[in-house]
Amino acid sequence: MGALDIRTLRARLLPNPLRILVNGVPMRILVANDDGIYSPGLRALARAARQFGDVRIFAPDVEQSSMGHAITHARPLRVRRTPIDDFDAYRVNGTPADCVALGIDAWGGVDVVLSGINLGYNLGNSIWHSGTLAAAKQATLLGTRGIALSTPTGGDEPDFGRLDPYVTQVLSALIPDTALRLVNVNLPPQPTGLCWARQAVRHYDGRVVPDEDPMGRKMYWISVRPVEEVEEETDLWAVRHGRVALTPLRLDLTDHEALSGARMRMPMPNGQPIEGAPADA
Repeated sequence: MGALDIRTLRARLLPNPLRILVNGVPMRILVANDDGIYSPGLRALARAARQFGDVRIFAPDVEQSSMGHAITHARPLRVRRTPIDDFDAYRVNGTPADCVALGIDAWGGVDVVLSGINLGYNLGNSIWHSGTLAAAKQATLLGTRGIALSTPTGGDEPDFGRLDPYVTQVLSALIPDTALRLVNVNLPPQPTGLCWARQAVRHYDGRVVPDEDPMGRKMYWISVRPVEEVEEETDLWAVRHGRVALTPLRLDLTDHEALSGARMRMPMPNGQPIEGAPADA
């Protein structure tokens, strides 16, 4: 057995005031991501999560960034135990959502799913195609809670030692609050505090960049561009001001205001046949 670091020994041997019991036993925390099983952000999140309960890792065997909420249904999936420090860790040849579904099933249920720490922000409209968010959403779909965490890279690996106290503070706030079912968290590289923020939706940063291969044939990159204008109290605004942005989300995509207006303008009584439609045989 390899040597254990001081943090691991402390987590195993000393009473921890952050540790949460569910029905008298430590809570079950599943950790996933979209950057892959060997991502340093995954290891950093698992270490922080260990303060609160028992941790198990299920993560993709390769990077699955921007995979969105894809589910693998046309082929079988394989799960392989993978040494990640001393964690009970497994890699899956599937998507982030696959990993969460398999991890919850294998453990017989979990209390919360943590996804990340993603190497790159998931702000504003980028959450639509984020694999990190998809893992957290899959948890919510399966009846448990999901928390996604992200931080920028800036070309270098994030300083997870600097971020660790803020990750612990975020988890201390969110894990005990069972009313929050799905939360997106973005950590700036040098945080100064935490704040609640709404999703920035006015601007989309995606763009198509044309290029050519060495044979002169057209090809394209789907890339991002910086969003200059930001609205106050949004997630984009928060991280630009050094705040860790905590954004509660929901699975219901219904535009309830538009639905109410449509019902008033165009009433459609249930069961009323459409004029001219063929009658049932």
